[in-house]
Amino acid sequence: MLRKAVDHFDIRQICDSGQCFRMTQRDENTYSVIASGRYLEIEQNREGIVFSCGEEEFEEFWRRYFDLDRDYGAYMATVNPNDRYLVNAIQFGSGIRILHQDLWEMTASFLISQQNNIVRICRCIRNICERYGEERVNFRGETYHTFPAPKALAYLPEDELKECNLGYRSKYVVRTARSIAEGEVNLEAVRKMRYKDAKAQLLKLYGVGEKVADCICLFGLHHLEAFPVDTHILQAMEKHYKRGFPRRRYKGYEGVMQQYVFYWELRGE
Repeated sequence: MLRKAVDHFDIRQICDSGQCFRMTQRDENTYSVIASGRYLEIEQNREGIVFSCGEEEFEEFWRRYFDLDRDYGAYMATVNPNDRYLVNAIQFGSGIRILHQDLWEMTASFLISQQNNIVRICRCIRNICERYGEERVNFRGETYHTFPAPKALAYLPEDELKECNLGYRSKYVVRTARSIAEGEVNLEAVRKMRYKDAKAQLLKLYGVGEKVADCICLFGLHHLEAFPVDTHILQAMEKHYKRGFPRRRYKGYEGVMQQYVFYWELRGE
């Protein structure tokens, strides 16, 4: 177990922010997360944050995963004080951080997310992992499953994942897995690309549109300039930014501001 003091970190807000679908609340103050085959529990209360891992694993993986070396307070400090909507959104979601997540998992996850809600997305992903992922055991002796590799899904019948409650999205995931497994799209190359080039490559994948591509860029590639626009963001734009969101002011980290807006629309008002 490892105790850390971290500014601008709230595991409840991160869990509820719509960017991670394998994070679960275990009890009032404890959450679990499965990422890149690893299992972690985070307990957060007034006394601080406890990670259920040792220093070596924390430094090797989880520090980067939770983006703990980034100063989110510096982003918050740039907000226009006259923009009361964004000021309120930031205050409400000040513990959110943009996670460093696996690119393939985010690609499949946001294909599944289309015309879907967070509870159902989590259930779909859990079903896929339990059926096609590798079985592992956590420190409690409980079984969990990794996210299946592209090859595990690539040669399934296109409707096979309907049994995991994906519906019409089944063919999106299977065809995309096949494109990756057969080398039509090289995710390693995409990881090295700038935002615009990476987005252009992702848009070539079956079922990936503008919003999904931007979600993958933000949550799978950590391109903080990506600004996904879904119904929640459109709702905020129509109410508060009729001339468009002031992206120039927040150039290079628009996606961070997007998350505050998204979370405020989802949980705040």
